[in-house]
Amino acid sequence: MEKNKENVLVAGANGTTGKQVVSYLKESQYFNPVAMVRKEEQQEQFKIQDIDTVLGDLEKDLSHVVKGIDKVIFAAGSGGNTGPEKTTAVDQEGAKSLIDAAKDAGVKKFVMLSSISADNPESSDTLRHYLEAKRNADNYLKKSGLTYTILRPGTLKNETGTRKIEAAIDVEPGKITRDDVAYTLVHVLNDDVAHNAVFEMIEGDERIEDAIKAF
Repeated sequence: MEKNKENVLVAGANGTTGKQVVSYLKESQYFNPVAMVRKEEQQEQFKIQDIDTVLGDLEKDLSHVVKGIDKVIFAAGSGGNTGPEKTTAVDQEGAKSLIDAAKDAGVKKFVMLSSISADNPESSDTLRHYLEAKRNADNYLKKSGLTYTILRPGTLKNETGTRKIEAAIDVEPGKITRDDVAYTLVHVLNDDVAHNAVFEMIEGDERIEDAIKAF
């Protein structure tokens, strides 16, 4: 770990969005990524890039994963299609466990990747339980006493990002690239950006750097 950079734990580093988050952190002059993965075999892909890793399971004790960590990005998730038990265990209880561990460790900022419509789970029959879990985790973070930013993107797609979004407290449902979500997650880590803020985001016309200044 580089001493002149803040160490950022990325929960869900092995996921599609998580890997992009780690990549942007690696390129940053301010942050050093620490990829949290569940299995030893998942560490190798990061180690060959000289990226720090830590083994951690969101369904188990997490006190060790936040040692030496300055900030956290929670990019883990069940995706809403693994059954209600797993969704509750990972997206809700796993997030809450990491929030508790981060608070105990004196983490300076916790950035949560949530979902659009998390405040209105009834808007989707198929994703209702997933959105309820996200809402519960978001509310837990807001009440935790930690400095936080909660991002609620629309439907994720795997194209190259445009670096332009629409961001507001409440936006119409839409799509956004994982690339732009990852880029935004890293940018809101800064202390003076999106302080204790919650916002939804979809693809749009405003530069990410400008859009997040509003929060």
